[in-house]
Amino acid sequence: MARHKPLAKKLRLISAGKKNRPVPSWVIAKTLGKITRIPKRHWRRTKIKA
Repeated sequence: MARHKPLAKKLRLISAGKKNRPVPSWVIAKTLGKITRIPKRHWRRTKIKA
């Protein structure tokens, strides 16, 4: 990927990175373990349309 990226592309990549994180521990505690994990994007399997 190129070093120089347009701002719009940078913002899309940043937002995709923020969405790809584990479920917070307080959510697991509040839902009594019903929601333990959410299927997340894998860096190699699923590509971002950025």
